[in-house]
Amino acid sequence: MSSLITRFALRRAPVLSLAACVAGIACLATAANSASAESKKAMTVRLGYFANVTQAPAIAGIEGGFLVKALGPTGKLSTSTFNAGPAAIEALLSGAIDAAYVGPNPAINGFVRSHGTALRIVAGSTTGGAFFVVKPQIRTARDLRGKKIATPQLGGTQDVALRYWLKSKNLSTTLEGGGDVSVVPQGNAQTLETFRSGAIDGAWVPEPWATRLILEAGAKVLVDERDLWPKQAFTTTVLIVRTKFLKDRPDLVEALLTGQVAAIDFLQHNPAKGQDLVNTGMEKLTGRKLSSATMATSWANLTFTNDPELASIATAAEHAADVGLLTKVSLKGIEDLGLLNRILTATGRRAVRK
Repeated sequence: MSSLITRFALRRAPVLSLAACVAGIACLATAANSASAESKKAMTVRLGYFANVTQAPAIAGIEGGFLVKALGPTGKLSTSTFNAGPAAIEALLSGAIDAAYVGPNPAINGFVRSHGTALRIVAGSTTGGAFFVVKPQIRTARDLRGKKIATPQLGGTQDVALRYWLKSKNLSTTLEGGGDVSVVPQGNAQTLETFRSGAIDGAWVPEPWATRLILEAGAKVLVDERDLWPKQAFTTTVLIVRTKFLKDRPDLVEALLTGQVAAIDFLQHNPAKGQDLVNTGMEKLTGRKLSSATMATSWANLTFTNDPELASIATAAEHAADVGLLTKVSLKGIEDLGLLNRILTATGRRAVRK
């Protein structure tokens, strides 16, 4: 792994400290009792994820009961949803959740921000499924000068991908929304509405939002991100856990991974049923189901895999550095695939390479 990943650090990221606690005495008491409290609490995994098709293994794992079944009769699963990876990382760094499905760039940022202590990538989940969609009259990169383009959140995986691609086309951006192209971080549902209204000219977004922008708002694909990667393989979603949780409760992390492996098996071998299951789960989260056309099109753009594609994570870090979001530090140890590989080999599957 160390040979794959270059050295990076998050720029201008605040460092969390005990002084950040509002009630200092309460925080000190919490810190003093945290070890014993964690050992005594119920077998609960607090999991964060998004209402995106790129998170189908998480949604299927929850909706299909794969995760709860793997946790066993005494296990509990508590879930929280987020719009994008940076928000999930904040929750994980604060201890509000134990694990999360996020893109590679937020995972890298959280690792570096905590000086390599806060989290570990324990599995992949999804590759592919991200597109740069624009108004029909935009035909080339030259047409983007002076335009507004949305991404799900500053510093997220799609945000980095957009900024890096624009830089490769000699178009500048700033973190404040300036430059040749204005990058506007906003929620995916908001992006659909702002594109319809004409307030933005395009978006680099994950599925199903790219397909929804095309089918529901008349957008067209300018860039299929798969075309920018060797063998069209790039990580969209990984599973991360708090390092302390992994150390203190490896049994729960192993159960979570066992549930994911079962969920991905189901999605790979039962695509039609998988789409229905994920659509049902997304309806519960968003209040509406995707159309069958949107779901089927989005699904075809994705690959569900336990392999985190570590080489693409290394490259994602390089891209983030190139656009001014990271500077060099060590990412050695960001992954811990031991439990995953034990599960895979025990069930006759091929282990994931480090």
